[in-house]
Amino acid sequence: MDEIRTKINEMIAEINETENLDIAFPDSYIEDLAEHYISRDLTDDELRELIIKLKLAYDRAHVEAGEAVGTVAAQSVGEPGTQMTMRTFHYAGVTELNVTLGLPRLIEIVDAREKIKTPTMDIYFTDEYKNDEEFVRTLANKIGKSTINDILKDFNLNYGTMEVEAVLDNKKIAEKRLDREEINAKIEKQFKKATKIDGDDVTISFTKTDSDFVIRELRLLADKFRDLQISGIKNIGRVIIRRDDEWIIHTEGSNLKEVLSMEGIDQVRTTTNNIHEIGQVLGIEAARQSIIDEAQKTLSEQGLSVDVRHIMLVADIMTSEGVVKSIGRHGISGEKSSVLARAAFEETGKHLLHASIRGEVDDLTGIIENIIIGQPIPLGTGSVGVKMDYKNK
Repeated sequence: MDEIRTKINEMIAEINETENLDIAFPDSYIEDLAEHYISRDLTDDELRELIIKLKLAYDRAHVEAGEAVGTVAAQSVGEPGTQMTMRTFHYAGVTELNVTLGLPRLIEIVDAREKIKTPTMDIYFTDEYKNDEEFVRTLANKIGKSTINDILKDFNLNYGTMEVEAVLDNKKIAEKRLDREEINAKIEKQFKKATKIDGDDVTISFTKTDSDFVIRELRLLADKFRDLQISGIKNIGRVIIRRDDEWIIHTEGSNLKEVLSMEGIDQVRTTTNNIHEIGQVLGIEAARQSIIDEAQKTLSEQGLSVDVRHIMLVADIMTSEGVVKSIGRHGISGEKSSVLARAAFEETGKHLLHASIRGEVDDLTGIIENIIIGQPIPLGTGSVGVKMDYKNK
């Protein structure tokens, strides 16, 4: 393949010299040309013709000077949004793990919401562990939330002795790959001297008080015992293990920083749908790529096709200042320098009043403000100024 790529680059240099075309393709184009040269068994003349035609198509794909790229991008992303459904998706038919899709998800992305409705993670494993079921299941139970209620065999409230009586199920503990000693330590730490552990039997004593709500307080103690978390990491609830070509874990909730620090996790492929979290852990460029990926994924799941360049422009403007900003009035649109542009978007009266109080001046450099006052907009033919040189008639 390296020889083919070298041959293509030499042919491009030769065409540039003889045809005066100034061809300069990205590496991905060279890669595609090499693959088609091999798969289609092209001759050198056919390859030469393909390169020249690709150059013409590549030039046509460029945006012309003065093109309203922002407006085109807004229309290209916004119009398919009107055709999107408002449904949620269930992973592998498991109703407990939902993912927001369609228009609500697209709104979450462009609004740059910090608290999204259904945060999830897709956790992948390194080559060493991706086919190791025991390792994956052990880690899944370490990541996912488990409570005492998940490992109970028997549970009873003894109103005579005012005690919570429970029997732990060793079979369930083994299935969840949990450590019995750690469970006992967590119970004792939470309930201290009130705890009595005898083999599988756990008794939590309740000290009687003069309250009229003794029974209610015993029931609250019982609920506190059953809900005691014995495994899992912060912000992650249920987990689902799925096998395709390899083992993958899907989570309800997200904690990218802690998951990436665990042994055996593929730090390149493991991801979350929480864009702000990606920005905080991996940086603003990763957040930008996440916006592109999430928007494309949301649109494609609805059977809609949008040129990635429009989505890239949206992602660029959202992340251009080093933090993830929303498109709306609390972000990009609300921070425009033009008073009229801000007023045209939302909260018209407020923007005009504040601008009047401060004595702001609108330089009329943008599109919206020029449309409002009836001037030609600085785009297309309006972006060119014509001047007569009257001194040299």
